[in-house]
Amino acid sequence: MQKVLIANRGEIALRIIRACKELGLKTVAVHSTADRELMHLAMADETVCIGPAIATESYLNIPRIISAAEVTGADGIHPGYGFLAENADFAEQIENSGFTFIGPSAEVIRLMGDKVSAIAAMKKTGVPTVPGSDGPLPENEEECLKIGRRVGYPVIIKAAGGGGGRGMRVVHKEEDLIKSIRLTRTEAGAAFGNPMVYLEKFLTNPRHVEVQVLSDGQGHAIHLGDRDCSLQRRHQKIIEEAPAPGIDEKARAEVQARCVQACIDLGYRGAGTFEFLYENGEFFFIEMNTRIQVEHPISEMVTGIDIVKEQIRVCAGEPLSIKQEDVVIRGHAIECRINAEDPNSFLPSPGTVTFFHAPGGNGVRVDSHLYSGYKVPPNYDSLIGKLITYGATRDEAMMRMRNALDELVVDGIKTNTPLHRELVRDAEFCKGGVNIHYLEHKLGIS
Repeated sequence: MQKVLIANRGEIALRIIRACKELGLKTVAVHSTADRELMHLAMADETVCIGPAIATESYLNIPRIISAAEVTGADGIHPGYGFLAENADFAEQIENSGFTFIGPSAEVIRLMGDKVSAIAAMKKTGVPTVPGSDGPLPENEEECLKIGRRVGYPVIIKAAGGGGGRGMRVVHKEEDLIKSIRLTRTEAGAAFGNPMVYLEKFLTNPRHVEVQVLSDGQGHAIHLGDRDCSLQRRHQKIIEEAPAPGIDEKARAEVQARCVQACIDLGYRGAGTFEFLYENGEFFFIEMNTRIQVEHPISEMVTGIDIVKEQIRVCAGEPLSIKQEDVVIRGHAIECRINAEDPNSFLPSPGTVTFFHAPGGNGVRVDSHLYSGYKVPPNYDSLIGKLITYGATRDEAMMRMRNALDELVVDGIKTNTPLHRELVRDAEFCKGGVNIHYLEHKLGIS
């Protein structure tokens, strides 16, 4: 592979270009008409405008992205995260057009993208799963009621094709089950084109813990430890940290080993993340993200391994350059997602950044495409940067995050920085181990 087209925007596009430069690869940056001022365009070897601001006509337009790769002579396409990153048809069309998709095969993306088939695959490989319907819910409503009684209430109805917190409904009593199934089926069909739903036991106080993996599709796979992503709002992560604090070490080692074996069994290629609910010392699989994660930097900080570079290498056909015994978790890292949004109402806040100052100092990393004068468009996700701190201990990483947030300046638009400043001083969060409902309870929205 000699030239990589980045089919994304913002901070992740910038991150990928930097990795490509270190690998000696040429780069092509595609962009919409709304993104002509993005920082990474100036760093790319070539740029191609692929359409108007609306994502369906640019970043989600598969023929235009492939055409851009053809006219620029790119031989690899990196999807980043979001947009088409977990679209099996996109991966398939890239490979059929003679390009390298920097990610797993379309077959694996389809398998893991359907939550029912993903759970079945994990059961085969020995990865622990949440008790539930063990497949899609039947049309027979009496059978559904029997499943609900067997699993025990509360339960959660989930769309097989869902993701990002959408297509879910919690049911606390049997008389509400059938109505909830019908509603979720209707919503799933409209949102994902797939009305299939399944049922799981609803864990009341779980944490969200995930395992980062790298695999070369040639029989070799490793894990890079775990991350805690429990501080969430509306199923969207706000702060992540690595490693997850207060986890039973035996359970941790076992689930990490099972994730590695699952990658080998699946013939998985690239970077990926197994996501779990963790409660009472047990892990329960919920989904696998077949792409690079927003929060990958914290795993890089505690391992010293460049996940994006390794992802590109293995997808180009090289074997993993790292063995499991080479992976050593040192210290602690925390990431705050900086969004262009009102910190109280959470409404998006696009506009011109009149002044931007990134914090610095020992153990501080800023992944952002912001600069003074940049106009944040209203058309896309509100994520404008990630602030990461590292320390020899969790307390040191937390102190550095407090200082870094106090140094961060983004004038001209609203950001969620005030919320982060409050959270990194919150007594319960600072103790470690809050559950996935903690932030919503704190904000009074649940």
